[in-house]
Formats: sequence, C-alpha cells, structure tokens
Amino acid sequence: MSRSFGLVVETDKCLQLYNSLGLSSVASHFCVASSIAKIQEALTYAKAKQLDIMPLGAGSNVVFASDLRCLAVCISILGIKESGSNGGTPNSVDVRFAAGENWDRAVRHCLSQGWYGLENLARIPGNVGASVIQNIGAYGVEISDRFISLSAVKIDTGEIIILNKDQCRFSYRESAFKQLLKDKFIITHVTLRLSRIPIINIDYPALTHYFADHQGEISSEMVYEAVSTIRQSKLPDPDVLPNVGSFFKNPVLSASTLAKIDSKDGRTKGQIPRFEQPQGCFKVPAGWLIEQLGLKGLRYGAAGIHAQQALVLVNYQNGKKDDCARDILALARYIQEKVLATFFIQLEIEPRIYGSV
Repeated sequence: MSRSFGLVVETDKCLQLYNSLGLSSVASHFCVASSIAKIQEALTYAKAKQLDIMPLGAGSNVVFASDLRCLAVCISILGIKESGSNGGTPNSVDVRFAAGENWDRAVRHCLSQGWYGLENLARIPGNVGASVIQNIGAYGVEISDRFISLSAVKIDTGEIIILNKDQCRFSYRESAFKQLLKDKFIITHVTLRLSRIPIINIDYPALTHYFADHQGEISSEMVYEAVSTIRQSKLPDPDVLPNVGSFFKNPVLSASTLAKIDSKDGRTKGQIPRFEQPQGCFKVPAGWLIEQLGLKGLRYGAAGIHAQQALVLVNYQNGKKDDCARDILALARYIQEKVLATFFIQLEIEPRIYGSV
C-alpha cells in the first residue's frame, strides 16, 4: 500500500468483491475515489506509473478475464439533490445523482421525494455512473428517456466537462462511452429530468399482465413493487448466485435482415418472435433463441446457463467464488456459435470484458 497526495493506493488487489460474477482477478493497483479531486489524483498517479485507468462501480456489467495491470479506481462519490432547475415546468424536477450511488437505492430515494419516472428501472444492479454507459433499460423505459446531462473527468487531462444527451449518442444498450468516447472519461455526476406527477407506464406485457386483475388506481410505488417482483422471479440474486444479469443483448435487426433469415431455413420461418422498434427495425429476444436450442440449465465447468433465465450465465463456484472466467467465456462462445448456426443471428455479449483468457 502506498500514499500519494493523500490518495491511498493498494497493490495486487483481489477484485473478487468488486464484481458481481465473483471473479478473483487481481488488479496491480487499486484505489477508492470519493471525490472529483481524488479522481484527479488517481489520474496523476496512473500517469506517473504508466498505468491504464479502469473505473469501477459495482462491477455488475464486467467480466475480468485475467489479472490486470492497471489502476482500478472505485468511484465512490455520493449524493442526490435537486439541481436547481425545474426543467422549465412546475411539474418537472432536475435531479443530480453522484456516480457512486447505488442505482436501486437512488430509484427508491426518488420515490420517497415524490420524483417520478424511474420506477420501471427498479432493482437493476449497479451504480448510477455505469447506468449511463450502458443506457440501462427495462419494462419499456430507458435511462436516456430522462437524461439531461452528465459531468465527467477527462482521463488524459483531468479536466471536468459536461456532456448533453446528443453528445452521449444513446441507443439500445449503447452510448458513446462504449464507442467513440470509450476509456476517455470518468463519469462523476448524472442529471435526470423527473416528474412531480406520477408517470404510470405499464404497457410492457409483463406489467400489463401483472396488473390485469387490479381494481382501482395504480401508484408509482405499486409499479416499483411490480417490477421488483417480476425481476426477482426471473433473475437470480448475484449475492446468492454470482452473475452479471443478461449476458447477451437482444439483437435489433432490420426487416430485410429478418426476411432473409426467415427465407434461409423453413424451420425458423415466421417463428422467431420480433418486436417493432423505431426506424423499421425489430428486436429479437436473445433468451428465446437460446431456449429453442434446449440450453437452459447447461453446465460447463464452473459456469452455467441459469435454469430459469437463458440470458443469464452464472458462476456456480458460489461460496468459494473461484475464478471461472475461462468457463464463462467458453460457454458464451458456444452459445453464440449454436445460435448463429441455427438462426443465422450473431449474439453480442453485453458486459465489458477486461483482460484476456
């Protein structure tokens, strides 16, 4: 352990407790940054040591495939407050979230304050900073629907900048931080525009079914509880069975691509479920594709496909939580190959992979 300008840096730090897959990769250098100033100190330290920077939140969307020579910076900036703007109308409120805030706790805090619009995103693992990178979404809502701006520190200079929605280039499970701006910024704060009036969105089929027999008014709190119940019934708790949630993105295909796929193999013609998206595209449920191959519950070494949710790959070394990255990634490649061979669709891995097997 060393100290530089008040920054405490640990060496050879096991990251097992810093990723929801419970992988025991080791970072050559590690620190916790609870302020923008600490992030800037970390950047100075990394530059002096010629280390790459790896920002860490809750580690709920990463796979550590090997030990890493880097400075892993755990972003622990906290705080949620009104930003001082009401979004231009009396019924809206702009709320500024620190990047280190747990996402679900932030959603619950907003409900308690009468700030609405995030209820459909209940129980999504991870922290606020990563939610923007991933453009998290569930049950008919994405964070980009409420996004106004973010503050970030430039990794190469330490400069603080503000980016608006257009600059973040959001799309389905995508943002500029996974493409053009990848590894260029550390997000410190996110501003979302919420509503002081409840926004009830239960158009998503699972929510419509959940409330089908409900009599009377539906509150935002009820939507939060409904989403929580549905998620908990379908997805394993990472604290019990280590996982990163959905391991594959749902493919978004053009109508012409789907038509070609339908024409290639009579067995799949018209059978692949599809949900219309903007610009004439269709989203195909990756879980359905995997289920049709009979792969639910498949085990491969320490890794496996969850028995109830085909999109979730799990680390069965629970308790010991030994490193099973090799098995996880081998299983993922096997799934990709089988889906491609059967449905002519290439599945894309959703979590970011660091290191190499």
